Amino acid sequence: MSARFDAIVIGAGQAGPPLAERMTKAGMKVAVIERSRFGGTCVNTGCMPTKALVASAYAAHLAGRGADFGFAAGEVRVDMKAVAARAGAISARASAGVESWLRRMDNCVVYQGSARFESPGKVRVGADLLEADRIFINVGARAATPHMPGIDQISYLTNSSMVRLDVLPSHLAIIGGSYIGLEFAQIYRRFGAKVTVVEMAPRLVSREDSDVSAAIKSMLESEGVDFRVDAECIRFARRGEDILVGVNCLAGEPEIACSHVLLAIGRRPNTDDLGLDATGVAMDARGHIIVDDQLRASVPGVWALGECNGRGAFTHTAYNDFEIVAANLLDHDPRRVSERIEAYALYVDPPYAKIGMSVAAAKASGRRVLVGERPMTRVGRAVEKGETTGFMRILVDADSREILGAAIFGTGGDEAIHCVLDLMYAKAPYSTLQRAVHIHPTVSELLPTLLGELKPLA
Repeated sequence: MSARFDAIVIGAGQAGPPLAERMTKAGMKVAVIERSRFGGTCVNTGCMPTKALVASAYAAHLAGRGADFGFAAGEVRVDMKAVAARAGAISARASAGVESWLRRMDNCVVYQGSARFESPGKVRVGADLLEADRIFINVGARAATPHMPGIDQISYLTNSSMVRLDVLPSHLAIIGGSYIGLEFAQIYRRFGAKVTVVEMAPRLVSREDSDVSAAIKSMLESEGVDFRVDAECIRFARRGEDILVGVNCLAGEPEIACSHVLLAIGRRPNTDDLGLDATGVAMDARGHIIVDDQLRASVPGVWALGECNGRGAFTHTAYNDFEIVAANLLDHDPRRVSERIEAYALYVDPPYAKIGMSVAAAKASGRRVLVGERPMTRVGRAVEKGETTGFMRILVDADSREILGAAIFGTGGDEAIHCVLDLMYAKAPYSTLQRAVHIHPTVSELLPTLLGELKPLA
């Protein structure tokens, strides 16, 4: 059966549904295609369930610190089935909400099934052939499972299956020492599992400044997480009920025995079964759809939004992709991806939040850079909460007085850093923030103090 629409949206992640709403309200007839769970990665296997697990792990950890706060809570016992059920319920409610929103949307028809292009303007879903002059691809990405020796001999977890795990591993080996791997490392260590993180690079989260990597590693080690970096040749084998992970590290045993393995070593876009070869849409070597500064693909009438375009791997960047496309298409407002300031957080506890330039990038820029820094041990709010791990840092251009970037590794840092981010978008000089009067006691009240203590970046 054939049907004609003004627009087709493939994928109901963070960008697709709000774009469908904007277009239907503008009088367009829209088809939305979703082959799995509504809401995409964030709602189903990413932010929502993982941050629910982070919250459970934080509560268990805090209860175990009762003596630090003057009370005794007794032995903390974690019920993994209850923990998993809580995270699953939060995720399921959000997914159902997205589906209900789309199905109740005027001028919107929802198709469930796998989409495949037959030509640039034609998409097949089962027996239905849909046509439109505008097609928006919002199919996201999934965990990468690269070929490693012995990987076919073991059962392993990815972020998708990890959020549904309702048992406590006796020993969890996590392959990959970056954002996903480190969040799960702390979560499961706080639940009571032995955890070892295996990383091929010399240090963790290698895109960050080296002192950030060291600080995060030190914090997690203090909670009992083990690390094996410089893992030259990761391989797997079975020995009875155990999984053996070979690492060939420069120090330590050449292999570790564990009960569970989590692969957290990157993601790949869900573009390989869309039939894009029938469209002429250009892709890069990893399968990302190549887009311009307004998210248009190489073929007219096709856009790519969210993680599948390689221009951002976060919920907030996917939603901003929707805003950019809607502004250009419906509001005659020429917004661009290049106007976006890089901003993200690593949700270990305490969180690490980062915006704009790193120290390394600032040094490489050739600018005269000033830096303000303060350990969280000198932040009253952190001291009062008994959470003094981390630091605050802000970078400014000595000549233009613009803020170049900031990082906060500490309690409340993921919220406080938006004070700086908003000022960067306003293109205001750092003195605007320096003269602001913030509420006491907060983490953000120290940002003006940092800017009053600037010194040349060494």
